[in-house]
Amino acid sequence: MSVAPSPTVHLDHRFADELPELAVPWQAAETSEPRLLALDEELAAEVGLDPAWLRGPEGLGLLTGTRVPAGAQPVAQAYAGHQFGGFSPRLGDGRALLLGELTGPDGVVRDLHLKGSGRTPFARGGDGLAAVGPMLREHVVSTAMHALGIPTTRSLAVLATGRKVQRETVLPGAVLARVAASHLRVGSVQYARATGDLDLLRRLADHAIDRHHPAAREADAPYLALLESVVAVQASLVARWMAVGFVHGVMNTDNMTLSGETIDYGPCAFMEAFDPAAVFSSIDEAGRYAYGNQPVAAEWNLARLAEAMLPLLDESEERAIEIATEALGGFRDAYSAAFTGHMRAKAGLPAGLADDVAVPLVDDLFPILRSGHVDWTSFFRALATAARGDAEPVRGMVLDLPALDGWLERWRALDPDADAMDRVNPLYVPRNHLVEEALDAATAGDLEPVERLVDVLRSPYDERPGLAAYAAPAPPDFGSYTTYCGT
Repeated sequence: MSVAPSPTVHLDHRFADELPELAVPWQAAETSEPRLLALDEELAAEVGLDPAWLRGPEGLGLLTGTRVPAGAQPVAQAYAGHQFGGFSPRLGDGRALLLGELTGPDGVVRDLHLKGSGRTPFARGGDGLAAVGPMLREHVVSTAMHALGIPTTRSLAVLATGRKVQRETVLPGAVLARVAASHLRVGSVQYARATGDLDLLRRLADHAIDRHHPAAREADAPYLALLESVVAVQASLVARWMAVGFVHGVMNTDNMTLSGETIDYGPCAFMEAFDPAAVFSSIDEAGRYAYGNQPVAAEWNLARLAEAMLPLLDESEERAIEIATEALGGFRDAYSAAFTGHMRAKAGLPAGLADDVAVPLVDDLFPILRSGHVDWTSFFRALATAARGDAEPVRGMVLDLPALDGWLERWRALDPDADAMDRVNPLYVPRNHLVEEALDAATAGDLEPVERLVDVLRSPYDERPGLAAYAAPAPPDFGSYTTYCGT
C-alpha cells in the first residue's frame, strides 16, 4: 500500500523578521479534539494548500496552530488603536496569532492568521478563546463579502477545539483560520509612532509599501504616496459597504487595514430597512459607527493614520500637517465618486449621464426609502423588474406612492438597463435572522444550515429556484437585531 507524501507547506516570517518590535513569538494553545466545521476548498487551492490534506491530522494541526511547519515563527502582533474615540496605546493580538505568510501558486503573498488560538501577552483580562458562533459568523459573512466583490479577509476554515468557552453561558470553543493580504492596520502605525522610534515607523511604512502599495516606492515622496494610497483604497472600500448596506459595527483604528480589506466581523450586520442611523452593535450605544456614519468614521480613522505618519512626511511638523491635510482632503471626493458610481449602477443609469442629472435623482430616492422603512436589498432587485415594465413589486414596498411614482417617471425616462442592474444588485445577502438561525443550529451541533447558507451566498446575484426564503427580509416577529463581539 502506497501512501501519498504530505505536501510541503512553507510559512515565511517576513513580518516577524522586518518588524520584530511588533511581533511577540508565541504558540497556539493545544486543542484536545480538533474537528473541522467549515473549510473553503476554493481558497485553500488559491493559497496552495491541499483541501484533502487539511482535513487530516497534519492539516488540522496547521489550522489550529498546534503543528506548524518547520521554520515557521508564529507571532502575536502588536498594535494600538482608537476604540470608540479613546486611544489605547497597546492592544495587539490578545487571542490571535500570525502563523506566517503563504505564497500561493499565483505568486501572491497572503497572511495565515488564527483567531481564538489562546491567550497571548496582549490578552489583558481575556481568555484568548473564541466560541463556535462568532467564528462561523466571520466565515459566513466574509464568504458573502468576497462573493459580492468587496475586498475582505477570508475565512479558510473554522475548527471546533473541544474546549468549553465561558461567556454568558458555556459555549463550544472554536478557532478561525483566516487569510488576508496582511494584518497591517492603522493601529499598527499608531503603535510604531507611540514608541517614539522613527526607524521603526519608517521600516513599517516601507513594509506596507512593499506589501500593498508598491507604486508608492517610485513616487517623489513615497510615504505621502503611501498615505494617499490608503486613503484611496479605504474610500473605495467604505463606498462598497454602503452600496450593499453592510454595517461593520466596530470601525476602530485597529480594525482598518492598510491594504483596503475588510477585517474583523464581530458585531456586523446587513441593514434591511433603510435607515442612516441603523446600528446593530451592542457596544455602539451612541451610534458612532451607524450605517450612515461609516464614511465619516473612516475619514476620522485616516486622520489618525496621517497624524502617526507626520514624521515621515516632512521634518517640519507644520509642513507635515499641511501635507497630511491635503492628502486627507482626497477622501471625500474619492468616496463620493465611488458611492455615486455604485448608486448609478444599482439604478441602471447610463454611463454617459451627467452628474447634475444622476446625483439629484439618486439623492431624491433616499427619503422615499427611509420614510417607508424599505428593505435596501429587495428594493433595488425589484427596481430591475420595474425597468422591465412591471412597477408593482417595487410600489408594494413603499408608503409614499405619489413620491415614488414621480421618481419612477424621471428614472424611466433615462432608459435604465435592467440586466445591468441584476449584475450589481444582489438577491442574496446574509440576512440577519438566517445567520442567527444557522449559528444557533451550529452551536447545538447541526452544521447543515450554515453549509446551506454559505452555498447560497457564494452566488449572490443569480436567482435560483427554491431559495425565496433566503432573499426575504426578516419576519416581523424577529424584532430588532443586536450583535455582539463574541469576546
